[in-house]
Amino acid sequence: MAGTVAAGGNGYLQLKGAKELARGLKKAGADLKDLRKVNKDAAQIVVPEAKNLAPHQSGRLAASVRAGATQKAGVVRVGSKRVPYAGVINYGWPGHNIRPTRFANTAAKNTEPQWTQLYADAVQKIIDRITTGDTSK
Repeated sequence: MAGTVAAGGNGYLQLKGAKELARGLKKAGADLKDLRKVNKDAAQIVVPEAKNLAPHQSGRLAASVRAGATQKAGVVRVGSKRVPYAGVINYGWPGHNIRPTRFANTAAKNTEPQWTQLYADAVQKIIDRITTGDTSK
């Protein structure tokens, strides 16, 4: 089972107020794909740290860490068909005495200043577009 993980363990990085931001993007003449790119860029900031913090027995777990995004969230995915144990390694499995490592959560937390700054910069650009009426990209 592949897992999606992030700071706080709530499954993904999500920009609060994404609906309002999307509305503002549209008003500023920007494409919603702009927000998807920022979300992916934010997730890509977390990936190297998650790969570094992942337990390295065979290296497959670290190799399975990748960034993804939607218009509403940056996503750090861990696991694949070849690495079905990713969620168990990160979150643990008490019934089998497997303790959580929370490596992906820790990676998101460790890189939080970088990806939150990325969002702050993107939001400021959108605000600037809206306030100046500049609809060019």
